Amino acid sequence: MATRKICCTLNIASRGHDIRMSLPRQNDLVATTYYHVPTSCHGHDKTKGTDHVTSRAPYSLYTRTKLGYIFHKRQIRKAQERYPAGHSRTQPTIINGIKIIPVPILSDNYSYVVIDTASNMAVVVDPADPQPVQACLEEEGVALQAVLCTHKHWDHSGGNRALKRLYRSCRVYGNAMDNIPGLTHPLSDKDTIDFGARLHFRAFYTPGHTVGHMIYMLDGRVIGGPSSLFSGDLVFLSGCGRMFEGNASTMLSSLDTVGSLNDDTLLWPGHEYAEDNLLFAAEVEPCNVVREQKLQWVLQQRGQRLCTCPSTLAEEKQYNPFLRSHSQDLQRALGLQQKQDEDWTLYRARVLEELRRRKDIYKDR
Repeated sequence: MATRKICCTLNIASRGHDIRMSLPRQNDLVATTYYHVPTSCHGHDKTKGTDHVTSRAPYSLYTRTKLGYIFHKRQIRKAQERYPAGHSRTQPTIINGIKIIPVPILSDNYSYVVIDTASNMAVVVDPADPQPVQACLEEEGVALQAVLCTHKHWDHSGGNRALKRLYRSCRVYGNAMDNIPGLTHPLSDKDTIDFGARLHFRAFYTPGHTVGHMIYMLDGRVIGGPSSLFSGDLVFLSGCGRMFEGNASTMLSSLDTVGSLNDDTLLWPGHEYAEDNLLFAAEVEPCNVVREQKLQWVLQQRGQRLCTCPSTLAEEKQYNPFLRSHSQDLQRALGLQQKQDEDWTLYRARVLEELRRRKDIYKDR
């Protein structure tokens, strides 16, 4: 698909764009059979003992009705009571005048405020709760230009409409296939969005977790530094999201999109799952030295409730099992072998499916 560029300036009113969406093949959108009742609809549900259901009804209620938003607001209140100062202690990362601030939300979510300190322009990624995001914007004294929303789940989109009301010029970007709250500017795969001279983003269509999931890469070439990938619930530190609205082949294609990016790209995931994910990775690849070193660092960080973001894609390619379906060491550890005449990509999808199955069991035990 040809790249389409959207330029945004302070003095031009927001307007819609006539965009023809590229629909994935129907076979790629077959939902997985089992869903968790959404005690949280994160990419990774830590609730123990939750019953599996074969109906899509609970998931549909969460994603398609007001009940989902009511539930989300209740989860915010509970998290505020449990973590008055936020679930993690975060520090901004500054790359040649671009400041990236993780904002802890709910029990393990991160929203991100991305600021060009030269122009005081700001973009927010996945504002689940508008209050801490607004507080961050006010503390930094910056003007919000836009929301970049990775997908429709309320723990990533719950603050879209409120921020649009608070900041009249704020645009909301995302994939129209995902029914994102407050969406004003639909995006297609590989669209670019520029805010001023230095905040240049590229959107990638990455279905699997949801049918319209997108990730956003801040172009580091413009600022003379590494790029930054805001991955939503596609990829976490040493993990990936559940396949709520796609099969293993769909998810593998999306993960391969991440795997094709430069190794020095910084990864900013939607959740603080590093410790749990690395402990699972230790079960499937116990002899992975890089994974063990990262786990020890993460344990130190989490012992002080410190944020573990960002990692780099170079690191992830060494210890994240969901980015290593090609690894023969991992395949042997899972007891899998490519069948005679089995297509390599289909075999890797089978490896990914087995990994996801084991991860779901690991979380529920």
